[in-house]
Amino acid sequence: MSYQALARQWRPRTFAELVGQSHVVTALQNALERGRVHHAYLLTGTRGVGKTTLARILAKSLNCEQGVTATPCGQCAACTAIDEGRFVDLLELDAASNTGIDNMREILDNARYAPTAGRYKVYLIDEVHMLSKAAFNSMLKTLEEPPEHVKFVLATTDPQKIPVTVLSRCLQFSLKPLPAEQVKARLAYILEAEKIVFDGGGLALIARAARGSLRDALSLLDQAIAYGAGSVQETQVRAMLGTVDRDYVYRLVEALAAHDGAALLAEADGLAARGLDAGAVLDELIALFHRIAVAQVVPEATSGFEDSAHVAALVAHFSAEEVQLFYQIALQGRADLALAPDETMGMSMTLLRLLAFTPGTPSSVSAASAPVRQEGRAGQAKTVASEKTAEKAAPSQPKTETLPPLPQGERGVEPAAASTSVSTSVSTFPASGADWSNWIAGLGLKGMVAQLAAHTEWRSFANGVLTLALPEAQRHLANKTNTDKLKKALEEASGQRFQLAFEMADATNGSLATQQRQNREQAQRDTEEAFRRDAFVQALEKEGGEVRWETVQPVAQSVSEQPAEAQANVSAAPTAS
Repeated sequence: MSYQALARQWRPRTFAELVGQSHVVTALQNALERGRVHHAYLLTGTRGVGKTTLARILAKSLNCEQGVTATPCGQCAACTAIDEGRFVDLLELDAASNTGIDNMREILDNARYAPTAGRYKVYLIDEVHMLSKAAFNSMLKTLEEPPEHVKFVLATTDPQKIPVTVLSRCLQFSLKPLPAEQVKARLAYILEAEKIVFDGGGLALIARAARGSLRDALSLLDQAIAYGAGSVQETQVRAMLGTVDRDYVYRLVEALAAHDGAALLAEADGLAARGLDAGAVLDELIALFHRIAVAQVVPEATSGFEDSAHVAALVAHFSAEEVQLFYQIALQGRADLALAPDETMGMSMTLLRLLAFTPGTPSSVSAASAPVRQEGRAGQAKTVASEKTAEKAAPSQPKTETLPPLPQGERGVEPAAASTSVSTSVSTFPASGADWSNWIAGLGLKGMVAQLAAHTEWRSFANGVLTLALPEAQRHLANKTNTDKLKKALEEASGQRFQLAFEMADATNGSLATQQRQNREQAQRDTEEAFRRDAFVQALEKEGGEVRWETVQPVAQSVSEQPAEAQANVSAAPTAS
């Protein structure tokens, strides 16, 4: 009993049956319907995406006994012969086996003669990039001006190797790899028609393993049917492909969420003991982080995931920033496997790196652990500068644009009442703007959140809403990520819950950033003045020396911390003796 492989049995015979490639199908159908068929086409794309199939359907459309049409009948002698691979006027040449100029000359000599059985002679040259330079040169003239009854269809997986002189004589269409969902739907359709039992998980694995090639997917499906004794089940497909059971990956991520290093390494050792490929483990881990990220941004998209319940359960354990970081770490770890002494060690190190970059479980800040401002001459200088700044800002207030309170709560959790206490107060919440900048400086904020806080100026705190001013030039800092982190830090430090709102202002003279800038400028002025008063510098200038004032910089960070003598680079001109 003969058996025909699924890839051959289910090869599309019309444009309507072709899966994907709508951009190419539409162009060819319109050309056929309007009688504007080009004499040479170049089809590019990876293996198994439909290049040869498109060429054969085009040959049927050109030679169907009902006339040139975009919908060949499939029943006439010409259509039947093309489907069976015995149509004399469809000449298929494998350029990988026929690379020389002699083979090309033979083809071109035969092209002069009229078709034997059809309306057109169609030359399908597969893997055309394998032709020699001489063979390409010999076909240029014919490819540009072939006889009226000749059509060329060139197919290749590597168009970069084709001379530009050939490319310029063809209409080029790039066939895209098929999406996994589209491949899965086609496999399901075929299995239903073949009356074969299957489950969606198994087909999803095959679709991903095919990497956009429907022919590869059908070959894997044939293998899966044989492996599963007439059925396609996820567990059997995993065993056949050597892919990792998702349960193992779920446990890895759960151990990561629990900050349980022992459990994480135990799972990694178990995967290695089962002989599972480390690269496949990281591939599944990367794919899971991707699904979690999608679920965080577009929750309704999880309905298309086979493991939507698992993904939904993991979403609440990680912030969006953590998932993005984990994805990058796992991706880089996957790329670095080849550099590791062995793949198991590389996988374990990647998992440990994920754990190392996982923030600890948030806890209430206690008074003992709160950052304490160091008072002294620097603190006194900052306080004086703050008072001077407040006096300067008092006469007029800048124009402001009020923004509504930002949406609060993280991971979909509703905020508590504004006045609810969340922790023991570790720092007196300022009742006005006079001490706001000093209070912010004592919180020990880092990164972008510190920049956002430093540019804010106190406006008001009433009815559970803290309103801060922010310069228009710093509007970009007030994104949701930064404002959520700032709100959390302020609440933990003050022991109060509130909503956070911003007013856009021309300037914020009472902000910490303004004070720091003014302190730096004052320190620079004091340093230069001290340098000018230095007896040695004055004597040097009298003798023709030159001070490079752009190099004079204060040693300390505040005016009160300036040393008795400032330092600078001095260049002196020579004097006559």
